[in-house]
Amino acid sequence: MLKIERLNALLKEKKMSRRQLEREAGLGTGTISRWRTNSPSIANLQKVADVLGVSVGYLSGEEDATTSFPAVRIPVLGEVPCGIPTAAIEYVEDWEEISEEMSRTGSYFGLKVKGDSMSPRIQEGDVLIVRQQDQAESGDVVIVRVNGESATCKKYIRHDDGIVLQSFNPAYVPMFFSRSQIDELPVQIVGIVVENRQKFH
Repeated sequence: MLKIERLNALLKEKKMSRRQLEREAGLGTGTISRWRTNSPSIANLQKVADVLGVSVGYLSGEEDATTSFPAVRIPVLGEVPCGIPTAAIEYVEDWEEISEEMSRTGSYFGLKVKGDSMSPRIQEGDVLIVRQQDQAESGDVVIVRVNGESATCKKYIRHDDGIVLQSFNPAYVPMFFSRSQIDELPVQIVGIVVENRQKFH
C-alpha cells in the first residue's frame, strides 16, 4: 500500500509534479491519483521508487528511513533523432543520475532527443535513459541503429516477416525491415528506453 503523504513529501523535496513523475516512470496520466483508492502494483511502485531514488519499502510505509540509494552517474551521449535516422553522435555532452539499485540491473546511458516523431510522449530536448541490450520485446521503445551508422528512437513491433519501427507521431510513416534487411543492413537494437526525463528549460 502506498503512503501518499510520503510520496507528496518526496515530490515537494524534488520539486517534481505528479504528472512529471508519471512521465518519467512510464505511467499513464492520472495513475498516481487513482492510487488513493486502488493500491498500485509492486511493478509500478518500483518504477516510482526508482525515479525518486528511494526503496519500495519506504513508499509503502514498511521502512521508516528514506534509505535513498546512492546516485550513479551515467553519460548522456549526444543526440538521438526521433525522425528520419541520421548519424549517431556518441560523445559525452552531459551526465544524468540513476539510483544504485537501477544500475545493478544493467548498463545504462542517456541520449538527448532531437526531432518530433515521438511526440507528444517524447519531446525534442528530452533525455532518454537507455538500458543497453540487443534484444527487445514487441511494443518496447528502442534505440536502434540502421546500416551501422544511424540511430533513431522508435517503437519496436515484431512481425513474422520482419520488424516495424513505429513513430508515436502519425505524420511519420512506419519503417518496415524484412528479415533479410535486418541481417544485411544490418538493423541492430542498441538498447531499451526505460525512462524519459523531460527538460523544461
